[in-house]
Amino acid sequence: MELMHQGKVRDVYADGGDLVLVASDRVSVFDVVLPTPIPDKGALLTALSLWWFDQLADLVPNHVVSAEDVPAEFAGRAVRVKRLDMLPVEAVVRGYLTGSGLADYDATGAVCGIALPEGLVDGSRLPEPIFTPTTKAAVGDHDEPIDFAQVAATIGADLAERVRDRTLAVYARGGEIALGKGIIIADTKLEFGLDADGTLCLADEVLTSDSSRFWDAEAWKPGQTQPSFDKQFVRDWAKSTGWRPTDADAAAAAPEIPEAIVAATRERYIEAYELLTGRRW
Repeated sequence: MELMHQGKVRDVYADGGDLVLVASDRVSVFDVVLPTPIPDKGALLTALSLWWFDQLADLVPNHVVSAEDVPAEFAGRAVRVKRLDMLPVEAVVRGYLTGSGLADYDATGAVCGIALPEGLVDGSRLPEPIFTPTTKAAVGDHDEPIDFAQVAATIGADLAERVRDRTLAVYARGGEIALGKGIIIADTKLEFGLDADGTLCLADEVLTSDSSRFWDAEAWKPGQTQPSFDKQFVRDWAKSTGWRPTDADAAAAAPEIPEAIVAATRERYIEAYELLTGRRW
């Protein structure tokens, strides 16, 4: 196979007419890959994505060809997929206010140009989910928020509407399923591409602990930090060290993750997988 692209946490290989998407155990925060891997992370995210692709198959086509027809050394953390013409935007949807969305709201009263009610706090549930796309930055760069008009200018109005509508539909279906398992999906990001026939397909990963914020539904309370089952735990730890990725050497200066933080992060990924799928890891 030929290595086509190495992302922050995934490697893409060409193999005949297909691609093989390999999820690593690397973990990134603030768009920087940390030097310490999280054991089983790649396999956990792959298994959870495959489970979600099945739950969403009647809602939107996806790029999966096979989870078994992959090289033995990548078994369990690789998927054979169709080649797609990937869209140059990240499809982000938010049902709750937190993170960069909260910062945008505090500064402007809106998120990606979408005005929101006054008085919202960290963790507030939004009146309805909102589509808040971003650019798709290269490794080492940062995704930047854009509004719907910019998406339409980039990929065309019709395709932009389809991406927005499919994103909101995936979030609605996924959020309903997850809530029944005790998890709030506060927000998530999706990727889409067009296949050879021009069909819009869901790609990459979907509704995982890396691409989403998973909160404990029973413990959710606006105005506080929410107990979570995602990599926010690593983000919070990284912030606590005082490290900030401020220049081109950020990756070289990124701190090693302590063993206890690695173990606790792995347990959160496993708990999310088991709660959502009902399967033992």
